[in-house]
Amino acid sequence: MVVDTLNNASKYNGLHPLFATAFDYLKGKDLTSLEDGKFDIAEGLKLIVSNGNGKTATTSLEKFECHDKNIDIQICANGVETIGWKPREKCNIPNGDYNDEKDVRFFNDEPDMFFQLTNNQFVIFYPEDVHAPMIGEGAIKKLVFKVKI
Repeated sequence: MVVDTLNNASKYNGLHPLFATAFDYLKGKDLTSLEDGKFDIAEGLKLIVSNGNGKTATTSLEKFECHDKNIDIQICANGVETIGWKPREKCNIPNGDYNDEKDVRFFNDEPDMFFQLTNNQFVIFYPEDVHAPMIGEGAIKKLVFKVKI
């Protein structure tokens, strides 16, 4: 897992060939005014933009998730978002089977830690990062890049 601000995003371009494409796509854009929806940015790179109200930790943990085929770059464009995290190797309580179509696997484990993102901060979740996002109060504008591995 990596946590940083968009001002430092270019430091991570070498971690995956599509990271530069994702971060370059955001340059010069007002993230708070991006239209909600799902967008194909490049082969193997999708962007999901959403506005939503924060959830309780209990509600978010019902979908304590990780992915097998994608890396998530999750960006808080506006608001304060708390996220739960735990390394996959320490998760022992599966919650259902892997959904290949949606590339998601759920766990009933408790996070090892919680952290916050605010405006223009991001986190990169690899397949080994189990996460529970969107914890908070009030409106949160969020961008998620799905980066195919």
